[in-house]
Amino acid sequence: MNITGLILAGGRATRMGGCDKGLQLYRGQSLIGHVIERLAPQVDRIIINANRNIPAYAGFGYPVVRDQFDGFAGPLAGLHAGLTACETPLLVVVPCDAPLLPTDLVARLQSALNEHASVAQTTQGTEPTFMLCRRTVLPMLEQALMKGERKFGAWQRSVGAIEVNFEDESAFKNMNTHTDLLWETQ
Repeated sequence: MNITGLILAGGRATRMGGCDKGLQLYRGQSLIGHVIERLAPQVDRIIINANRNIPAYAGFGYPVVRDQFDGFAGPLAGLHAGLTACETPLLVVVPCDAPLLPTDLVARLQSALNEHASVAQTTQGTEPTFMLCRRTVLPMLEQALMKGERKFGAWQRSVGAIEVNFEDESAFKNMNTHTDLLWETQ
C-alpha cells in the first residue's frame, strides 16, 4: 500500500458549540474511534491532526501533529501538517466526524489518482475532506497557504484533483451538531 491516513481533528467545531468533535460519542464510541476502525485497514499508518486535547488524541496510539500555520487556516493547515509528517508517497485525508466513511475509500481514490490528487464526490457534490494526494503536492500547498488560500475545494481544483463518484451518500455524513450524533442510517 505505502499510504498514510490523516484524520483531521483540528477544527473549531463551531456548529457543535466549540466542543472537540472527534472526542464526542456516537453509538457508544468516540467519532474518531469509528473513523480509525474504518480507516486503519486501508492504510499502513495513521496520523491525527489536532490542535487541542492532544493527550486524549495521543491516547489512540497514533502520532498527533498540530497545525504549523498561525491563526486558523482550516483543514488546509491540517493537510499541511499531515503532509509534513508523512513518510509515505501517498496520504489519504478524512475528517474525524465521519464515522461511516467507506471501507473501500482508499482503493477507489487510488484507482483514479492523477499526478496530484483525487477526491470523493456524491450526487450532493464534492466531499473535499475525503481526498488522496501525493506527498509531492506539499510545495504547492505551502504556496497556496502563504497566499491566504483557506478553501479546501479551491485548492483541490487548482491542482487538478480528479473527482471519484461514490453512490452511498450516507457514508460521508459528517456529525456537525449534537443532533447529528443521534442520526441513524435507514
